[in-house]
Order: sequence, then structure tokens, then C-alpha cells
Amino acid sequence: MKFFIYLLCFLAINLGGLYLGNILMANEATSQWYLNLNRAPWTPPGWVFGLAWTSIMLCFSVYLSFLFQWKSTIGLWLLLGIQTFLNIIWNYVFFNQHMTLLGLIIIISLFIVILYYFTNFKSDSLKTKRLLLVPYIIWLCIAISLNLYVVIHN
Repeated sequence: MKFFIYLLCFLAINLGGLYLGNILMANEATSQWYLNLNRAPWTPPGWVFGLAWTSIMLCFSVYLSFLFQWKSTIGLWLLLGIQTFLNIIWNYVFFNQHMTLLGLIIIISLFIVILYYFTNFKSDSLKTKRLLLVPYIIWLCIAISLNLYVVIHN
């Protein structure tokens, strides 16, 4: 039962974070500024981002539910707060403020936080559950490459 309570909590936090990030983006993904950027040739169509992030946050919420069921500390809640903040603020910094270099720093920081989860919580009960982080790690690699391309070519 504790697992499902955590799952509902983390789904609310993570999907709520996606929603808040989308609000802070304020349709800038269709703005002239973004459309006129030199974007990477491997930039996926817009709908892929929503599908990818939703899937990633579902996997991440399940992972967090297992992690917090195993070990719930103030430090873990702080780490989750940092991860959520970085995930939300990137949208505002990159799209609204057009600060692509700061956006790159933020998304690299987010990548480091997710790698921290992956590398530091390796108990026997979490070994295979860490695989739920792999889509997040892969997507952040793609996102970093897209952001870096924009920084270099604009």
C-alpha cells in the first residue's frame, strides 16, 4: 500500500512539474524565435517531446516509489526538489528568456542529478529497478545535444 501512496505522490509531482514547465514555456516552442533558430538536424517533431517526457516521468515516478519505499530521507526529498526545479526551470530559461547557454548548464545539471540516482542507489532491491532511469538518461543525452547545437550554431 505504501508503494501506491508514493506512486500517486510522485506522479502528481512529476506530471505536475511537466505541466508547470509547459505553462512557463508559454507556447514559445512555436514562436518565431524558436522557429528561426538553427536547430539540430536530429531534432524530433514537437509531439515527440510530450510523449517522451510523459513516458519518462511515468518511469521515474515508479522508480522513485521503489526508492522511497526502500529509503526515505530528507536528503532524498531535497534531491527530488532539485531535480524537479531543474526540470521545470529549463523551459523558462531556454524558451522564455532565450538563454540557451544557461539552459545547457541547467540540463547538464539535471543529467548529473539523474546519474546520481542511477549510480548511488544500488541496493539489491533496486538493482533492476534502476533500469527505469535509462529512458531519462538517454533522453537527457538527446536534449543536451539539441541544446548544445543551438548554443553553437546560433
